[in-house]
Amino acid sequence: MIRLEGPEATERLGTRLARSLRPGDVVALYGDLGAGKTTFARGVLYGLGFEGDVASPTFPIVLPYDDLTLPIWHVDLYRIDDTQELEELALDEALDGGALLIEWPERMGDLLWRHALRLSLARDGEGARALTAELPPAWETRWPPR
Repeated sequence: MIRLEGPEATERLGTRLARSLRPGDVVALYGDLGAGKTTFARGVLYGLGFEGDVASPTFPIVLPYDDLTLPIWHVDLYRIDDTQELEELALDEALDGGALLIEWPERMGDLLWRHALRLSLARDGEGARALTAELPPAWETRWPPR
């Protein structure tokens, strides 16, 4: 467990993770509303060279960031009710030369890639977050990010 003291620490950890990302990676971000998933994703995107505002892709569902050092699709599956809807998103396409950041990955059920780094964020006192990681073999030497 990593304790993150506020949104700045959450964003910084995302920025550090960005240095470890490779084409084909999937980062699954679990947590309740307001847990810090988008803040973490913002840090990853900043770490890959994005300089603009980062919003949660709740309504568009997928926001591609193709002009980064590693192309990223930021995905929010909150509004997905049926796994059949996932086919329309063509998420596999992002993994050919890029990576995925997925909020609400539990909506994928068994379709979530086995090689996904699973990160869970939860409130841990006033403004702090607790982050736990489930590491597939591909991430054992890359977590925690330095």
